[in-house]
Amino acid sequence: MKNPFKLKYPKIISLGLVIIFAYILFSNLFIASYISKLHEFQYLSVFLFGMLFAFGFTAPFSVGYFLTYSSPNVLLAGIIAGIGAMISDLLIFKFIKFSFKDEFEMLKKEKATLSINQAMRKFLGERLRKGLLYVFAGMVIASPLPDEAGVTILAGLTNIKPTALAIIGFIFNTLGILILLSI
Repeated sequence: MKNPFKLKYPKIISLGLVIIFAYILFSNLFIASYISKLHEFQYLSVFLFGMLFAFGFTAPFSVGYFLTYSSPNVLLAGIIAGIGAMISDLLIFKFIKFSFKDEFEMLKKEKATLSINQAMRKFLGERLRKGLLYVFAGMVIASPLPDEAGVTILAGLTNIKPTALAIIGFIFNTLGILILLSI
């Protein structure tokens, strides 16, 4: 697809605009009251918004939903949403070549990224570097940032198996969602 505006990172800029739009949307009391009606579906809506939590362009809407959701059982809601997010992470893992991979490949070639990578290799051993990659990817997955980034890190820089990714995705997404539900 041709980039008519000649932007270097059009997907990342679009993601920023989606975040701003979601903030404006959930700040509107009329729309927030309409969205709160989805709470009637209890755990089905939590599961679906958990699935949306993993995708960069839908995560802002999922965050807005979780911040307005009040559950009688926060732990159960977090686990159900974490399962939904884990399923999405596995889909991302499976189809990562259709996602942000092109822009992440461009970012890898930037001077700052190359400098950081060179410094990590110089000052850290391979095991510590890989451990830090897992921790960093887990934090990205737990956050409302696009899971595509965390999954790309794991898929591209490690030899992770889908089962291990599912466990990591479930744990970190559940933790991130539980934090949002607790606010």
